[in-house]
Amino acid sequence: MKFEIPQKEYMYPGHVACPGCGGAYSMRMALKALGERTIIVIPACCWSIIDGPFPLHACKPPVFHTAFETAAIAASGIKAGLDIQGKTDITVMSWAGDGGTLDIGIQALSGAAERNDDFIYVCYDNEAYMNTGIQRSSATPWGAWTTTTPAETPKSEPKKNITEIMIAHRIPYAATTTLAYPDDMIRKFKKAKSIKGTKFIHIFAPCPTGWKMAPDLMVKICRLAVDSNVFPLYECEYGIHYTINHIPKKPIPVEEYLKPQGRFSHLTKAMIEHIQKSVNFEWELLKQRAGVS
Repeated sequence: MKFEIPQKEYMYPGHVACPGCGGAYSMRMALKALGERTIIVIPACCWSIIDGPFPLHACKPPVFHTAFETAAIAASGIKAGLDIQGKTDITVMSWAGDGGTLDIGIQALSGAAERNDDFIYVCYDNEAYMNTGIQRSSATPWGAWTTTTPAETPKSEPKKNITEIMIAHRIPYAATTTLAYPDDMIRKFKKAKSIKGTKFIHIFAPCPTGWKMAPDLMVKICRLAVDSNVFPLYECEYGIHYTINHIPKKPIPVEEYLKPQGRFSHLTKAMIEHIQKSVNFEWELLKQRAGVS
């Protein structure tokens, strides 16, 4: 398989991410697509540590660190300042985790989307508050272990569908992507860069530490998530026009995705069947939205 991935690097070597970190690799791919004329806004999250201690940082473009709940509004302000100066060729990108997006930051994100402020908002989703001790977030899947939802009482609520929440704002562009398909990721970031208004990109970003998995399985887990329809790859323009980017010829059982992850090792057969039914339901709903039979 041939990938159309730009060769130039916009991250320095020596960042402090854990081995196999999906969030670190995702940033590398995103910057390859966006280039050096980018400003990155990072709230409290794993990436506020990965970037390195002041005055050093891992990214070649400038980085603005901000409070947990303010990734979207900080990006809106930076973009407004650039526009006033006539600097219209700089892309502003918020880069936040699932806690800073689905939970703490959703108020600022929703407000920016309602105004259609011109920036790219990225949620790199590792499905828990990994930076502060692996606590559950509203992105944590049903049945998953975290330090606040132990195996005896795993998470009992379904994962919040943040992509559909953003699509409901009728923003110009929303998409899902993952590291197993780097060409898809590069294309979607380039497309988002070309569109004026609020763009939302949801990245499936495994955390080997929090998911209790081997670091070298990071890309494989991403592919299993897509091939089992746990995390479909799709995009939507203006809340109406859906495109599914990858349709598995024969979806693999969701159990194959769950099995390599220790955070799901306590699941019973009945619990796995429940997850499979939920995945099947969401997949059929997505196909209806996209007009796929």
